[in-house]
Amino acid sequence: MIANLPMYLWPANIAAHDRLWALIRDELRNRGISAPDALDYDTGHMDSWGRPDLVLSQICNLPYRARFRGKVTMIGAADYAQPGIEPGFYQSVFIVRADDPARSLPDAAIYGMAINEPLSNSGWGVPLQYALAQGLTLHPVLRTGAHRESLRAVVDGRAGLAAIDGVTWLNMQRWDDNAARAKVIARTHATPGMTFVTALGQDPAPYFAAIDLAIKTLSQHDRDTLNLRGIVALPQAAYDIPLPPFPANLPI
Repeated sequence: MIANLPMYLWPANIAAHDRLWALIRDELRNRGISAPDALDYDTGHMDSWGRPDLVLSQICNLPYRARFRGKVTMIGAADYAQPGIEPGFYQSVFIVRADDPARSLPDAAIYGMAINEPLSNSGWGVPLQYALAQGLTLHPVLRTGAHRESLRAVVDGRAGLAAIDGVTWLNMQRWDDNAARAKVIARTHATPGMTFVTALGQDPAPYFAAIDLAIKTLSQHDRDTLNLRGIVALPQAAYDIPLPPFPANLPI
């Protein structure tokens, strides 16, 4: 069995994630569902999502749409309570260096862009969709592997622009000194946020109930640390978003 909550892990919130999992684990067991004692911090999330013994994880909506639809059971979207965003949804922010003269995306779209992964909804999928709707072309030049590395690439001058998951940006402002060296110039439209999943063929109802009660039972301090407010059932149609093309000329 495996369980992980990989999407917003920081050294400063691992303990809160562990306490959240302990509550979810006990609620699952109360409902007759076997669950591991602890979260797995070693297995890569892409590997864990496809495992038949997956008990619980979170998945970004682009990997879900591109590779895992029909291969996992969706439970519900996490509500991280982003201001002005419908529960269960999130948005990305476009950032440039704090001293950059750009004040909007049209000012900066020509810049070389750092992206964390081509299969990232927040780092590439929704930013591309948002830019195209404005008649703009983005120019990825650097693949960083993580939002924190994309921020670092912008502030040290290796890229002029990056798109950062909005929840990650809130965490960066708390726990990454580089955030003070960058500024937000635009925010994308909202798409489904990080979604709780379990193995294919499971009944999602007891998992939803366990997660819902665990979040409500979690201390206010831990909820604030995680920015987590609840779980929301979204219709499958919410995930019917066109897949983005692989960024042209991006180094592998």
